[in-house]
Amino acid sequence: MLRIAITSRALFDLDASHLVFTNDGLEAYKEYQISQENTPLNPGEAFTLVKKLLNLNDLYKGENLVEVMLLSRNTADTGLRIFNSIQYHGLDIKKAAFCGGNSPHIYAKSFKADLFLSTELEDCKCSIENGVASARIMPSKKSLLDEKVLRVAFDGDSVLFSEESQKIYDQYGLDAFNKNEKDLADTPLVGGPFKSFLIELYKIQQSFSRTECPIRISLVTARSAPSHERVIKTLRDWNIRIDESLFLGGLEKKEFLKDFGADIFFDDQIDNCLAASLEVPTGQVINFNTRI
Repeated sequence: MLRIAITSRALFDLDASHLVFTNDGLEAYKEYQISQENTPLNPGEAFTLVKKLLNLNDLYKGENLVEVMLLSRNTADTGLRIFNSIQYHGLDIKKAAFCGGNSPHIYAKSFKADLFLSTELEDCKCSIENGVASARIMPSKKSLLDEKVLRVAFDGDSVLFSEESQKIYDQYGLDAFNKNEKDLADTPLVGGPFKSFLIELYKIQQSFSRTECPIRISLVTARSAPSHERVIKTLRDWNIRIDESLFLGGLEKKEFLKDFGADIFFDDQIDNCLAASLEVPTGQVINFNTRI
């Protein structure tokens, strides 16, 4: 089972509530949330992703394939509005941790989450330190929910693969990077922070027939020939076949992601994320060197 832990602010639009907290303090926030607890919250940045993931359980005739857990800084008292909104929107989310002002990331590992999604950079960094892959959900153009197929796009280096090759590029340039990748073409790349998430998503994909599969996976990378070969052979070594692989040679990714129709794109570089977020929902993959 693929397990996703997500914060309430990534799942729902809590900007108005947060503004009350910022302007008037905690007690006013509590009163506001209680007074509004029967008013459903609007979808947030990651709502469509979660909706489509949970829909996989309805499409698969067997045990559930996906579980989503809610992690929130709210108390259970102020969090009742969030659970009411979950019910209103028909989301099959049953497990939650309300942390009363503390960062909720600490429970992602206890829930055995494969991925933690939050709008807060510091929560994501703490999640990584706790051994759970994490992405910061960014303000992005919303995807359309009427398309049944879940489309997930990944960057390569420092996301699916380790940052080892990226460091060579950063320190010595493109020629040194290409030479290294060509020399090591038969040596599989080390897995990055999102390798395990890709593997679990791929397992779910294989649960469906090829003609009726509700998941498409894309690799969207700045790599091009000759560095493409090592990527292809690495995925082959992992026994994973990705539906679409785009080797863009440094071209901007956002138009390609728009054409793919990504429900989420995961990249570690903030500039890439900001550009992509203009067209598709985007998550910045967090590592120990992540900058805002």
